[in-house]
Amino acid sequence: MRLVTFVVIGSTEGPLPGVLDGDSIARLDCADMIEWLACDGQVDVRETHALSAVTILSPIVRPPSIRDFFAFEQHVATTRAKRGASVPEFWYREPVFYFTNPAAVIGPDDVVSYPRGTNKLDYELEVAAVIGSHQEIVGYTILNDWSARDIQREEISVGLGPAKGKDFATSIGPCLVTVDEFDGTRGPMMARVNGVERSRGELSDLHFTWEQIRERAALNTRLYPGDILGSGTVGSGCILESVDEQWLVPGDVVELEISGLGVLRNIIGPRPASSAER
Repeated sequence: MRLVTFVVIGSTEGPLPGVLDGDSIARLDCADMIEWLACDGQVDVRETHALSAVTILSPIVRPPSIRDFFAFEQHVATTRAKRGASVPEFWYREPVFYFTNPAAVIGPDDVVSYPRGTNKLDYELEVAAVIGSHQEIVGYTILNDWSARDIQREEISVGLGPAKGKDFATSIGPCLVTVDEFDGTRGPMMARVNGVERSRGELSDLHFTWEQIRERAALNTRLYPGDILGSGTVGSGCILESVDEQWLVPGDVVELEISGLGVLRNIIGPRPASSAER
């Protein structure tokens, strides 16, 4: 199934969970996507809406948590080499992650508010797994882990972070594709800025399996329905890895496309008047 969260244009009801089928959406008879996940998908469908009559949101509007992993070796090696470092030995032993901000989740076609204090705004091309009621992976979606690279570099120099370098926005969507249709093991991944391809990678290059990623996330804790596990950036999947480092500017349209999962599109909003100030 291809699951979405939506609002009907002109209605005050929602956000609502639904099943996408071509040009229509069948509303699920539950409060939201987290409730659907908690019920193991055992709910009925209600009325049907035309896709043209709704606005699609992030499939999980407010995840309980977002853990973003660092699971593509090429990305790790390239970005660390820019700081004069190599891939740590521990990276090959266990998948590692950081927690990001569930309150900053946005959906497809939303405007990314240009963060104050940066001049190096970047996208990150990722896949994300979504957790079900038994701490299992129930499906996958696209994730854009937006980054303020200059802020991130300063935070990392202290030995903590990323924090404010990632705190401002995470795009998720457009739909949650269940594991019976997409198993998360392979698929071309690409990013375009203003229609021009800037990144291309392959999901099968993940160094760890999704089960290893899930097990690491669940170690000494519990995973809840709607928790998000990001893959980390695919090799070449961000501006930081490029030679020209042409950072994003207001008005840029960023599209992440992953075969089997669709296209996640966002627009960069205006730069705050004092965006270069701290």
